[in-house]
Amino acid sequence: MRAAVLRDGRVEVRETADPVPGPGQLLARTLSCAICASDLHFMDHPEGVAADDSGLWDYHADRDIVMGHEFVGEIVSYGPGTEGRLPVGTRVTSLPVLVGAGPVRIIGCSPEAPGGFGELMLLTESLVRAVPEHVPSDQAALADAFAVGEYYVRRAALGPRDVPLVIGAGAIGLSAVAALRRRGVGPILVADYNTSRLETAKALGATHTISPADRSPYDLWREVALEGRSGRPAFGAADPEAPQCVVFEFVGLPGVLDGIIQGCERGTRILSAGGPPEGDRISSMVAKRKGVNIQFGGGPDPEDWYGTLEAICAGGLDVSPVIGLTVDLDGVPDALQVARRADGPARIMIHPAGDADLGGTR
Repeated sequence: MRAAVLRDGRVEVRETADPVPGPGQLLARTLSCAICASDLHFMDHPEGVAADDSGLWDYHADRDIVMGHEFVGEIVSYGPGTEGRLPVGTRVTSLPVLVGAGPVRIIGCSPEAPGGFGELMLLTESLVRAVPEHVPSDQAALADAFAVGEYYVRRAALGPRDVPLVIGAGAIGLSAVAALRRRGVGPILVADYNTSRLETAKALGATHTISPADRSPYDLWREVALEGRSGRPAFGAADPEAPQCVVFEFVGLPGVLDGIIQGCERGTRILSAGGPPEGDRISSMVAKRKGVNIQFGGGPDPEDWYGTLEAICAGGLDVSPVIGLTVDLDGVPDALQVARRADGPARIMIHPAGDADLGGTR
């Protein structure tokens, strides 16, 4: 098959071996796949993979790896020990986990688990779900990205006095905005340097947006949430009726988390999804004095993933505003460079077959 192949730290489009489905697996023809920041982290920071003890990621510089874990495919054939419960030709998507004879792997993050940057990929039969005919492939492929925002918002367990501030309006930050809106949360504040992404945030439900180049997001939060009242005191009992700041961090660059700690309101809760692969340093003493609570990573859980897919298919969640560019396989190397830029589109979609439109029954 043709694929955008990662090897020796670089991606080139060429022929590579066709994947063969093992026990419990099926072979699918890729229709649509998105480029995620995690693909860039996997490619650019293999040391982060080496430090992970889960075994889900499996980087080998000297072996072909086909990335891509946000996808929709069409069933081509079934491997041994499968039920064949969906007809060949059915459009499907799946939680991006490959289960079979070998170790469990994240799809697109191992030579044995080729992802959607190629013409063919392997899926776990028990995890796949059919994509209804009326749902465009590009939108169903974004279930994974929007499930991450759903996970963080669910884990935040926002109370009636919590006022969220989303730092970073990439696809995952935008997915959190959508998850907040679906819950009827308001106001929703979003900060990003990219003005076009802030406009997308508004389309997905943000009520207030700000570029940190223009003004402190934390000053905006105080203006909107406190409405002229005093913030939480350094000493003494806090007003139980006072709004609480909940920051969702979706940037993933060194220094961002510490900047939040320095600028945020006392008693802020931070849910950090960014996690720069090279590590970070924070002012723990400042965090302690402010009573900051920080929760890191994880998810999405299956309930978030499949619930998000159901919402997209039912029309309750429109993910199309985040799609900014579509390329074929030959365009993947350049598209990866665009995805690295802070001013690039929130999501770039890959159509391995070169189709101009994969909506409707495709």
